[in-house]
Amino acid sequence: MKFFIKIYLFIFIGVVASIIYIYILLSQTESKLNQNMEALFLEQVKEISLNISHHLHEHIKHDIYTELKENPQLRTHIEHSLSTVITSNYKYVYVLYRDHQGNFRYLLDGSQEDKGEFDEKFSVLSPKWDEAYTKQKSFIIYQTDVDILWITYLQPFVVNKKTEAIIAIDFSVQVPYAIKEATKPMQEILQYIFIALGFLLLILFYQIFVNYKTKKESLIDPLTEVYNRHFLRDFLNSIRTDRYQLIMLDIDYFKKVNDMYGHDAGDYILKTVAKIIQDEIRSHDILVRFGGEEFLIFIQKDKKNEKLVLQIAQRIRKRLEAEEFLYKEHYIKLTISAGVTLHLEQFRTIHDAIKYADNMLYTAKREGRNKVVYLASQKADEGTKIQDINEIKEAIENKKIFCEFQAIYDVAKREIIKYEALVRLKDRNDNIVYPNQFLELIQQTAVYRDMTKNILDIVFHCIEKKEVALSVNLNFSDILDNNMYESIIQMIEQNKKISSFLTIELLEYEPLNENELVKKRLQKIQAYGVKIAIDDFGSGYANYDIFNFIPVDIIKIDASLVKKVNTSVVSHSIVKSIIELAKELDIDVIAEFVESKEILETLKSLDIKYAQGFYLAKPTKEI
Repeated sequence: MKFFIKIYLFIFIGVVASIIYIYILLSQTESKLNQNMEALFLEQVKEISLNISHHLHEHIKHDIYTELKENPQLRTHIEHSLSTVITSNYKYVYVLYRDHQGNFRYLLDGSQEDKGEFDEKFSVLSPKWDEAYTKQKSFIIYQTDVDILWITYLQPFVVNKKTEAIIAIDFSVQVPYAIKEATKPMQEILQYIFIALGFLLLILFYQIFVNYKTKKESLIDPLTEVYNRHFLRDFLNSIRTDRYQLIMLDIDYFKKVNDMYGHDAGDYILKTVAKIIQDEIRSHDILVRFGGEEFLIFIQKDKKNEKLVLQIAQRIRKRLEAEEFLYKEHYIKLTISAGVTLHLEQFRTIHDAIKYADNMLYTAKREGRNKVVYLASQKADEGTKIQDINEIKEAIENKKIFCEFQAIYDVAKREIIKYEALVRLKDRNDNIVYPNQFLELIQQTAVYRDMTKNILDIVFHCIEKKEVALSVNLNFSDILDNNMYESIIQMIEQNKKISSFLTIELLEYEPLNENELVKKRLQKIQAYGVKIAIDDFGSGYANYDIFNFIPVDIIKIDASLVKKVNTSVVSHSIVKSIIELAKELDIDVIAEFVESKEILETLKSLDIKYAQGFYLAKPTKEI
């Protein structure tokens, strides 16, 4: 939504700016045309005034006033000549003299209307008349009459260095009006467009406001007026886990409040508790009603005080423990339990961090409530191991076994070539459990075989659905186990058409001597197009002799070597030797646990072809 708003605003601003530019350009063009036309008229009137001056010089030899007074015929002749100048633009052409009292009087008037008589007084309103007379310079007087520009041009008539008269020409320039009339429709159209755009902008702002208000309301819990799960979903998509710590708290025995005092009392308690929590946290911390009487609080980290989140959690707990909630003359006492996650960044996903806080909350309740529980160094792949094999059987039966998928990249092309399927299960509390927390318990049991069949079924289903190459982890002991081997062959047979998309990654924690049976069984698996990979090569009991009796398509270099490839000379040399050997044997090499750009760049310099790790991609539930 924010993206589209920005696009609309950008387009709107662009259109408005274009219209303003056109409007200004139109005004400037109109002004320039007026200036040009005015200059043209002035040039013409100068020529006319000079011609009149020459004509007067031809007929007047000495004193213009005396000669014209004594010779009416000459006046008539010159006025007739002046009248030929009169047009629709040049309305008045006349010659004035200044008497001894400084008054201007008519000598000649070529005008057709409002004609001045000889020696009739003429009222001047501008001092420029006197300036023209005394300074013997031409002047221009402007008079604007609405849309018509009136201009009076004054030209001194000089005889023997003495100003005898002033030649005056009044003319009107109606071209500006014509230009204005011509441009007026365009200006009006632009004005209408501008008004329409202004109206549309108001509508857009109103729509943005309504959408903002609606979205804000959709993100706020109406009862407690704190954020709700809708907000949480959006927030978790953008959260920087290294910037926050987490508190999950729950009101102890809240159900009893509803049962004893009614749901209105419960609502009152929830609103009051939410307000108290907000009072105890900072403005940039985030409070979310997670559901029912549970709240999540995201506390922004304080670099100087890692335990700040615990101090805030304890402060909230003590404040609520000391509070007496008065509802309809009933004083209600309550407590809260809280679980804290100090290091969100240590978890694979933010959801795992929330589940961990929920586990800590559960521990607080189990230990008597009114507690804040945390583990400072708990990591995402640690946790309580499953001790009951029946819990794993239940997970298989209830389809709580699933896979996460980690991409394997072509280093040069930076393209995904395949994925590794990583087994996970959900325990009875729906917490995600990782292989190191349950595999050891079922390793030599029928449950392990059932789980492996489930995983292969998931993998083949995914291959068929997504048409993507996948690898799955097995042990050499699985190949030697007759029942397990038969199950594997049966699954491959059932999915023969897509078996070429499968890679089996083999890992052995005990030394494996030359074994013809393993070789034959792996060759049979390869005959279906399945690729064989040696996982964690370079650690444990893995040795170069394995290539003499195991058909290998891929080597996966162990994490202990990859992690130090750019810092340890020994690791660098071992990885280099593995890559060179693999090239000689025509075996592909994949580097595991690529966790930084520096490691990747070092591997590229060693000509590694494929890699996987958190720097490239973390495991995800979906491909």
